[in-house]
Amino acid sequence: MSGSVLAVDIGGTKFAVALVDSDGNVRAARRAATPPGGDARALWKALGELVDSLLEGAAADGLIDGDTAAGGVVDGVGIGCGGPMTWPEGAVSPLNMPGWRGFPLRERLAERFPGVPVRIHNDAVCLAVAEHWRGAGRGSANMLGMVVSTGVGGGLILGGRLIDGGSGNAGHIGHIVVDPDGPPCGCGGRGCLEAIARGPGLAAWAVEQGWTPGAVGPPAAATALSGEGPRTSGNTAQTSDDGSSTSGSTAETSGGRNGAFGGGPGDPGAGPAYVEAAAASGRQLALDAEAGDEIALAAMSRAGRALGLAIASATNLCDLDVVTIGGGLSQAGPLLFDPLEATLRDHTRMEFARRVRVVPASLGQDAGLVGAAALILAADRYWTH
Repeated sequence: MSGSVLAVDIGGTKFAVALVDSDGNVRAARRAATPPGGDARALWKALGELVDSLLEGAAADGLIDGDTAAGGVVDGVGIGCGGPMTWPEGAVSPLNMPGWRGFPLRERLAERFPGVPVRIHNDAVCLAVAEHWRGAGRGSANMLGMVVSTGVGGGLILGGRLIDGGSGNAGHIGHIVVDPDGPPCGCGGRGCLEAIARGPGLAAWAVEQGWTPGAVGPPAAATALSGEGPRTSGNTAQTSDDGSSTSGSTAETSGGRNGAFGGGPGDPGAGPAYVEAAAASGRQLALDAEAGDEIALAAMSRAGRALGLAIASATNLCDLDVVTIGGGLSQAGPLLFDPLEATLRDHTRMEFARRVRVVPASLGQDAGLVGAAALILAADRYWTH
């Protein structure tokens, strides 16, 4: 055996694969754009070629031994994918990958890598697992990991173990109701956290209030970095790639408090930033807010308050130690975190709830891969089947 796990991170705009060692270090990785409009065969072919490229390169570098066409070159396969999916069976139907509907992803990878465990979870759950195992939530027994971007998703750790729920969707904080009379949500409900705080929805609200994108702040395109990132749906976090209500694309990043999209703790340096295709985007909104646009500032406060209410409810219910927040919109820094903290403190008055800490996620663009690998490497905490 190689001592490494193959980690697979599936999104609507990119596929990523990596070899991850037992300490959670990414030893080698490959990324490629998801074939636009690809059918089931084209998508599977693209993923297979990416995996083959990774393994062949790793063999050439001496990272693995043996025939890379055989299954025994890795100790297992962990997969993170946007939903919905049947879980733990792993037939996937990512919302913005119409070529895969009920595609047996876990089964196909198990056939490619016989004799080793092959496990799958929603991508937002994998991001939360990564932060708990090796990131900003390390050492905490009770944690909610969140992703706030073009969607809002999360994963829940209680008693040091991942909580799955009946269908693998425990921790899906994006559909906590924070305003019963609020905007309609892609799930069919109204006033969900995701409907208010996801980047595209927030930008749409600002436009309704009279916001003119870029009238005050710099154009988002002028400050964007190249790259890609997380998702949502089922319980996935739709940051760039995939998810429940979608729009645009985002970059998997650490979140942070260093100003609007200016990086943050754990920023990998070349880590990509959050980007959306539309001019009226969450990214542009944060840039305009930082420049003093009153409507943009009101929008960021609106998102922060909604997040604070949802986190307060989760904390009072689950007795949390820490909440980590990653994904594109979280890069807005104090514009988002200050109203979040104020609202959270207003609604966590019990002694046990006041101790909760809200911190930026720290692992950057490898978080989804690290979390997927943890399904194999730290199964005693993150896998129950």
